[in-house]
Amino acid sequence: MAAFWHQRGRRQENGGLGSVIDGLGSVFDVLLANARLVLGVSGAAVLAIATLAVKRLIDRATSPRDEGDPKAEQKSLEESWQDLALIKTTPKAPKKQRREDLSEPLLSPAQPLVPGEAPASCDFSLLTDLRGCSAPLGTPQVKSSPLRCLTLQEKLLSHSNQLEVPEIQASLVPQLARSISTQLQNFLRSKCPELPFGRLFLRGALLDGLEVLAADHIHLMLPVVLDAGLWSLISGEDTVVRNPQYWMIKRIDLGYFPRGCSPWDRFIVGRYLSSSVLNETLHKLLVASINWPAIGSLLGCAIHPVVASRELKLEVKHDQVELSITLFPVVEMEDKVLLAVPPEGLVENLWLESFYRAEVLRVKELDAGDSGARQLCLRILNGVCRSQPSLHKLGGSPVTHVILHLSDTDADWAEESLADRFQQVLEELVAFLEKGVLPSYFNPKINLFSGLSEEEIDEMGFVLYRAVSEPEDLLK
Repeated sequence: MAAFWHQRGRRQENGGLGSVIDGLGSVFDVLLANARLVLGVSGAAVLAIATLAVKRLIDRATSPRDEGDPKAEQKSLEESWQDLALIKTTPKAPKKQRREDLSEPLLSPAQPLVPGEAPASCDFSLLTDLRGCSAPLGTPQVKSSPLRCLTLQEKLLSHSNQLEVPEIQASLVPQLARSISTQLQNFLRSKCPELPFGRLFLRGALLDGLEVLAADHIHLMLPVVLDAGLWSLISGEDTVVRNPQYWMIKRIDLGYFPRGCSPWDRFIVGRYLSSSVLNETLHKLLVASINWPAIGSLLGCAIHPVVASRELKLEVKHDQVELSITLFPVVEMEDKVLLAVPPEGLVENLWLESFYRAEVLRVKELDAGDSGARQLCLRILNGVCRSQPSLHKLGGSPVTHVILHLSDTDADWAEESLADRFQQVLEELVAFLEKGVLPSYFNPKINLFSGLSEEEIDEMGFVLYRAVSEPEDLLK
């Protein structure tokens, strides 16, 4: 401030121009002193910035130039442009919209004036408010209706309608799969009459009303009928694998009933019925022994066995659908349903326990008891896992077991609570993934995440953790 008054004293020595500048300085000081009262805080700030820029211009114009400095003039011009830019870029205080303005009527079309006659009345305040409007005064303004924000409940119900399997697939796929099943059954009876295979049957989410988006895969179950007096089950927990989800089928009483008494003795490895040997035998039959082109032409489709797959899989191409059929030898003993799906590794005598039938029956039983939306929630979650590549292995049994666990703690599964239950399932899945353990609903010793790698668990947990706060993102 002392430098400012010293500079002001120097300007007074310059004669009349200094007195004029002093007068302008006094005016600015008065304006700045009263700006806060008149213009408010934001207006006073704007006026202060503009005043400072003008004072710099005046100081630069009245201060003597250094003749020995050739860049003085250029420097002065640059500083002047900076000050002008300061004035132009000064933010304008936004105009506050009054609540009363929202209720004011639109401006009526202008009436023609009679020569020599003044207008009856003119609302200058309204014209002032409309001055910033870009639309012409004569153009009627239409109020846009606000967009309706859907709740999570409404989005879930709307999304469930988009998961419906096309009617042509829902009717054609089971029919086509049953026809292929009949042909395969006839071949096995003629080719392997000594093996007591049971009647083939279909299984899958499509038949249980839980399939979503497309009916492009189905399971074909091949029962392996065993004599209970010659075979017994041993839990995988009591073997070297230490996994209660797998079982071994042991041949017993070989002293009284030697090898050859059972038609399945040809598939024994170390006194245990080998799921791997049985699968290899069936794989050879599917690939090399069955005339699939002839069967396909009879059924109006093309059937190709997948040679490179460890699974017993058929690819079916029809004019209207493309279908993948997976064949599973299945053993039912002691209330257990065991599939010939051995784990990867050197152990080839293990059979995987399947809870699919128990899962579906339990979910439908609970929904029938309280008119719940468990099946609807399960279908939506299966659709989410199907559409998200990182969540593919989470669909099916893991999601079903989480819903069954929640059904024991929360009884409100009405359709009105679908959004709450959906959110809760996501939170429970994240919690289980954090632990890396999802206990089976039917056997708590079984960890349904045991077949997942740490990278897969981390990726799925990350996706679902983000979805907990924004569950709508999963429905896109």
